[in-house]
Amino acid sequence: MERMQQIVGRARAAFNSGRSRPLEFRIQQLKALERMVQEKEKDILAALKADLNKCGHNAYSHEILGVLGELALTMEKLPSWAAPQPVKKNLLTMRDEAYIGYEPLGVVLVIGAWNYPFVLVMQPLIGAIAAGNAVVVKPSEVSENTARLVAELLPQYLDKDLYPVVTGGVPETTELLAQRFDHILYTGNTAVGKIVMAAAAKHLTPVTLELGGKSPCYIDKDCDLAVACRRITWGKYMNCGQTCIAPDYILCDPSIQSKVVENIKTTLKEFYGEDVKSSPDYERIINKRHFKRVLGLLEGQKIAHGGETDEASCFIAPTILTDVSPESKVMEEEIFGPVLPIVTVKSVEEAIEFINRREKPLALYVFSNNKQLIKRVISETSSGGVTGNDVIMHFFLSTLPFGGVGHSGMGAYHGRHSFETFSHRRACLIKDLKMESTNKMRYPPGSQKKVDWAKFFLLKRFNKARIGLFVLALLGVVAAVMIKVVN
Repeated sequence: MERMQQIVGRARAAFNSGRSRPLEFRIQQLKALERMVQEKEKDILAALKADLNKCGHNAYSHEILGVLGELALTMEKLPSWAAPQPVKKNLLTMRDEAYIGYEPLGVVLVIGAWNYPFVLVMQPLIGAIAAGNAVVVKPSEVSENTARLVAELLPQYLDKDLYPVVTGGVPETTELLAQRFDHILYTGNTAVGKIVMAAAAKHLTPVTLELGGKSPCYIDKDCDLAVACRRITWGKYMNCGQTCIAPDYILCDPSIQSKVVENIKTTLKEFYGEDVKSSPDYERIINKRHFKRVLGLLEGQKIAHGGETDEASCFIAPTILTDVSPESKVMEEEIFGPVLPIVTVKSVEEAIEFINRREKPLALYVFSNNKQLIKRVISETSSGGVTGNDVIMHFFLSTLPFGGVGHSGMGAYHGRHSFETFSHRRACLIKDLKMESTNKMRYPPGSQKKVDWAKFFLLKRFNKARIGLFVLALLGVVAAVMIKVVN
């Protein structure tokens, strides 16, 4: 416990020194982080290979590319993001300066996940640095090689006191959560998310929780099945199904179930060849514990394709389950593996009802040639994010917030949304000491006349384009004189 107190204490002392606040310093640190990713690319790829059997090009596109893109965007846009944001004023404040100022929260904690162990630590870190915070980084101990590398590299490139890295398992994380932070961002499962939130509540610390869930994928009969199934196959089986926004299960009409299976089988052959196990593009389950958990979900299911396993290498082949009962074990928890159940529904109404009976998912996918049907599903359901006629791609658009709702999480980040998550939006109003007579309406003693003038100032709406700011200013002066006369 004492070690964690020291780490967080040093970070807070460094933050209180004020050195993380200037934009020049923030950009300098972001440039150093960019240099780290570029110079240590081979080491990062090797760690991802050791943890998840990610081949070089997959690891680069899944993890490194997103970090470099986020860095480039943040460094370009940070001056405009951090600038005071003027707000509209009323008659009472037209001569004043009113704006939203963005200030850092303080010392924040970022707890990463093991399935994308580099990008899911680095992207929140980028936003927290950009906002001017000190950041304690806790990579997942499950992806031990990447965690070790992050702990080794960050102090070589970033300010050691402002951005410390803590490694370790549950005991270390528990001790860390006992400390006071000004914000915590956690990526992982719902059970641990509740623990994080409970620990944060003791200090009234706000949290951002990215928790996953069972993300549904509805396929309409009026759809190009070949294209839909190719996109679904890519999103489902990338990283061996260990993606928080992977399509968890398919909902479709019974009449197209067999066609969906055949199209996915064709695509799997196209992506991974005849022998999936030997394909360099197919990853592995992270460890034996998760291997056994996913394997247990196959019990009693009708396997339409796949099902082959090898415990020694944590290999589970891309698997499709058909005629799955909504009450079966595989439909109770997030699969987080290369197993795709198909549940049949007879209409979009039934699909919507099915989705709404369950906890709100992190993502939702709809495939149809009918854009109105897609928008209907969006309007009648709730999820963290949604993509129509594709999967996962909303994650890669930095102008969209990435986050959950309900059991799939709270808060969001990516791009400017990361900067705002780790910033306090401070309401700022600066007045001068002139025209004191306009303030008499708010001073005692009260009167109906004062109430009437207050209603005029606060409730009256003017079309600025038509009467102009000059006339508004003139109205303010006249009103001030009238108030003086009335009093």
